[in-house]
Amino acid sequence: MTNIDTENAISELETTGNFKVLRKLNLEQDIRFTQKTINEPLIGLCLDTETTGLDHATDKIIELGIVAFEYDPSTFEIIRICGRYSGFEDPGFPLSEEVTKIHGITDDMIAGKTFDDEQVNSLAKNVSLVIAHNADFDRKFVENRFPVFVSLPWACSLYQVNWETECVKYRSLEYLLFACCGCFFEPHRALDDAAGVLALLLGQLPNTKTSIFKALVESSQEILSRIWAIDSPFSTKELLKERGYRWSDGVNSSNKAWNKIVPGNLEQKELNFLAKNVYPNGDTSSVKIIRSDAFSRYSVRE
Repeated sequence: MTNIDTENAISELETTGNFKVLRKLNLEQDIRFTQKTINEPLIGLCLDTETTGLDHATDKIIELGIVAFEYDPSTFEIIRICGRYSGFEDPGFPLSEEVTKIHGITDDMIAGKTFDDEQVNSLAKNVSLVIAHNADFDRKFVENRFPVFVSLPWACSLYQVNWETECVKYRSLEYLLFACCGCFFEPHRALDDAAGVLALLLGQLPNTKTSIFKALVESSQEILSRIWAIDSPFSTKELLKERGYRWSDGVNSSNKAWNKIVPGNLEQKELNFLAKNVYPNGDTSSVKIIRSDAFSRYSVRE
């Protein structure tokens, strides 16, 4: 079947209203890149890591994927891909079976490998924004390995796009690409995930039909508040999870707590929710709030 025949078949299926055809992600043939020429484009990086575990203090990055792109700062149009990097690094200790099951990386694949620091640092030079789909995880690992990323602004396509307003219930990268872009990809390898993030940024929000990248850039310029529900009653665990809180390390090594990131202007609304639904007698004095901008957000320094 020729490409023309394939496209005709897809069109006939979708015209019925009974089918939606998913296309495999292929950025090389993506017609959404504008390819226009401007004098001073800005550069963004989409980034993903695979690691030996979840603790940035003790675990290591074993795979790094980066896709760099140019964009027009006046219109937020993504112009073209201008660089890529994919590499492995041996952490110096064997991988657990659980970790290998997640991303498929084996000890043999990474034995003796090291990242190309020169190439990674070159891609990060003059970058206006680093984007990850869960920057709260990736940034800490990347900063530990590549100090150049410490001073760069970061944004998160998972938490800094208001998917709730767009009536998008699930926020995995795979689902968002299906819902917003009509495509699929093979997840859990760093370069594929980084490419998936860029594909998502090329899409439109399903309800407002505005650019996902534009919405993310504008969100990245806001001050965000991370609300730590310190000492919340155990009985409220499910309520907090339903509200979007996640369990993780607290404001110091002796604390663990449910926490959630919200725009600064919604800080009081969240405190009101905690007072009414979580803390006895509405006493939120144990709640901790950490405010951050794009340069400190998701960083170990936060």
